[in-house]
Amino acid sequence: MKIGIIVATNQEIEATKKILHDAKLTKIYDLEFYEGTAEGDDVVLVKCGIGKVNAGRVTQILIDKFDIKAVINVGAAGAIDPELNIKDIVIGNELVQYDYDTSALGDTKKGEIDGIGMFIKSDERLINKCMVALNKMDKKDFNYKMGRIATADLFCSDKELADEIRKIYDAECVEMEGAAVAQVCKLDNVPFVVIRGISDSPNGNNGIDYLQYCDIAAKQAAELLDKILVEI
Repeated sequence: MKIGIIVATNQEIEATKKILHDAKLTKIYDLEFYEGTAEGDDVVLVKCGIGKVNAGRVTQILIDKFDIKAVINVGAAGAIDPELNIKDIVIGNELVQYDYDTSALGDTKKGEIDGIGMFIKSDERLINKCMVALNKMDKKDFNYKMGRIATADLFCSDKELADEIRKIYDAECVEMEGAAVAQVCKLDNVPFVVIRGISDSPNGNNGIDYLQYCDIAAKQAAELLDKILVEI
């Protein structure tokens, strides 16, 4: 089974490239796709860039051009669950776009997408593989949980907004790509899962925290990805 791996930033792709073997570079438009193997699986790794449009665009190209059978999106996120700390891991069992809002038309709620719904469910088999891999890891210096991930074209630094997202959607963390990847995969009937390493927590100053800890979060997510591919 060929697996597509999507990351958003330079830090994330550099961390993830380290788990690839015999990588071959293919360029499509302005994108660089690395085809190789990891733990015996055929994989294609690509950096999409930050934001939902970039993530959706790359997901569709990846599926169309490389005959991908499953997609894993890994990267960093900001914690909105107060129990999460930097370096912790969230496995997204559901994704929501918290900036999507057609509720003024009267027939939907904020975050609810026509034909899609509010929450987009990750593939249960891939979620189970993630949890098996996490449970097998020894001497973990981080915590992990499964839960909802909230996505928007916004770097969330406002604690009041973070608290509102937590209250409305019962989400664990916020980021800028996952639900767009999820929406394209759902429309194309391709299994997917989104994995996030915590790099910061919205507090008005978390841009500094993100820049300081994004390398750690990227490395953490890449190491987990390597363990997951063993299970797949």
